[in-house]
Amino acid sequence: MAAALDAADYVVDPGLATALFLAVRLPQPVLLEGEPGVGKTEAAKALARALDTPLVRLQCYEGIDAAEALYEWNYPRQLLAIRMAEARDERLAETDLFTRDYLLRRPLLAALEHPGPRPAVLLIDELDRADDDFEAFTFELLAESAVTIPELGTVRATHPPIVVLTSNRTRDLHDALKRRCLYHWIDYPSPDRAAEIVRRRVPDSALPLTLDATAAVARMRGLDLEKPPGIAETVDWVAALTLLGVPRLDALPTDVAATTLGSVLKSRDDLELVRGRGLGWLTGAPHA
Repeated sequence: MAAALDAADYVVDPGLATALFLAVRLPQPVLLEGEPGVGKTEAAKALARALDTPLVRLQCYEGIDAAEALYEWNYPRQLLAIRMAEARDERLAETDLFTRDYLLRRPLLAALEHPGPRPAVLLIDELDRADDDFEAFTFELLAESAVTIPELGTVRATHPPIVVLTSNRTRDLHDALKRRCLYHWIDYPSPDRAAEIVRRRVPDSALPLTLDATAAVARMRGLDLEKPPGIAETVDWVAALTLLGVPRLDALPTDVAATTLGSVLKSRDDLELVRGRGLGWLTGAPHA
């Protein structure tokens, strides 16, 4: 699994590789938690690439409900069918209107009905943003690889999807959900591992710049920041500096440093805190 993910351009540690391997082979859903930007979503994407199977993604948000996640009925098409039947002086039974022909499949149902031969990777992203009721709604899917549609009955997967759930821990998920899942915490990578990740995402970046930037970001996380930067922000920063032709951080003009920090820091207070430390501190200069 580690080799397959590496071939899919995802740098993985043994713990995460083991969790994803077990999610595929047991099979059992896996819950990935960690700070924003550490690569939780990318892990699911890389897993789908490694297995050469579709990725079906459900992005959760506050207020999401079952209809948006599972299925909806195609009401305009049902209404059209009623009018056409009336024009032919025919009557439609209710069962004629609630068939699979009128079903709009949303991500959860699409993943369950994936025809194979390999199961799809179902990514339920940022589940912590959804409310408790929606979280409880997912229990049947996670436990049985099935969902119940009142008009059609229970739909069971022929090829149960490989389920990856992610959470930024904006709220605690229920123990009932965690019991149904494998669990893995993704921490910030070490500067060396982060540099390897960045080099894959920004292949034309200079190695000294990549090493300097990842060390600087690790240094920033030691401050009392409102939103500590993750690996995703590090990639954005190195891409911006590479585009501007910067070979390494200690060759960075002060004005360029000030104007590019918005790639890696996402609040005014954080920007002012880091700028107040000065470019010498940012580059790790001995005198800083």
